[in-house]
Amino acid sequence: MKRNIVIIAGPTAVGKTKYAIKIAQNLGGEIVSADSMQIYRYMNIGSAKPTKEELAQARHYMVDEIDPKTDFSVAEYQKKAKECIAQIFDKDALPIISGGTGLYVNSLIYDMDFSVIPKQTQFRKQLQEEAETYGNEFIHEKLRKKDPKAAERIHPNNVKKVIRALEILESGKNDVREFEESFVKTKDYEVILVGLNRNRDELYERINHRVDLLMKAGLLQEIQQLLDIGLTESNISMKGIGYKELIDYFHGGYSLEEAVERIKKNTRHYAKRQLTWFRRYKEMQWFNLSEFESSQKAEEAILNYIKSNLP
Repeated sequence: MKRNIVIIAGPTAVGKTKYAIKIAQNLGGEIVSADSMQIYRYMNIGSAKPTKEELAQARHYMVDEIDPKTDFSVAEYQKKAKECIAQIFDKDALPIISGGTGLYVNSLIYDMDFSVIPKQTQFRKQLQEEAETYGNEFIHEKLRKKDPKAAERIHPNNVKKVIRALEILESGKNDVREFEESFVKTKDYEVILVGLNRNRDELYERINHRVDLLMKAGLLQEIQQLLDIGLTESNISMKGIGYKELIDYFHGGYSLEEAVERIKKNTRHYAKRQLTWFRRYKEMQWFNLSEFESSQKAEEAILNYIKSNLP
């Protein structure tokens, strides 16, 4: 009999952790994080990791796993997360994936064969050196010439993704989309997709409020500690929203007030991109949490939907 996993996805600050825990408690589940920042150790405040109380309410995997000095790929996430899912299945429990990193979620829905694009170490090193010497726009322009559509989708400052796209093209693929759209749904399990959203004004208010709470909780001090142990803006882990803006503040690029406003703005833009990404999943059942009279009513509706799709 094919087993099932539940994926709880949606934009940042929508309330995924809270609802994933409730589902885990009601359906005998354990939670696998699909968040590209929560996977790093020491980065507790900026990544809005589950609290100690939340971690005690349901078993969590893929949180606090990786040293922030280590680059961590989607391919590595897929391997580790699937190992966690197998462990949960072995306990006859329900794996519940909770997170907003689209590529991580993709890697659990589809059999993304990362091996088809070999790592081209020398080519990658050359591009990294060019980005450092001539700036991000220089290598982004290379991508624009080879695949204008990919260049439109990938921001020039996302150097890692620009370089990866150029690697894909260098390997002989006609365009980056050819690789991105070659995914086949996994046969390892059936996927129940649940999308959480809120009315835009409410979501943006929650995002702004969360940023204020993170600052009060000591985000500035957390980043100073990370810098003190040798992390810099060049580490992938430090490019997350909240970290990069405050590093710019430390370097004198912005006042603290300006940096905080940029965090809020960038987080709102990120939430918009997350929604665009997750809306591509036709099987996703969406729940607008703003439309329920209470969180309890929302929990009941989500649980009923999941139960109706379990064998």
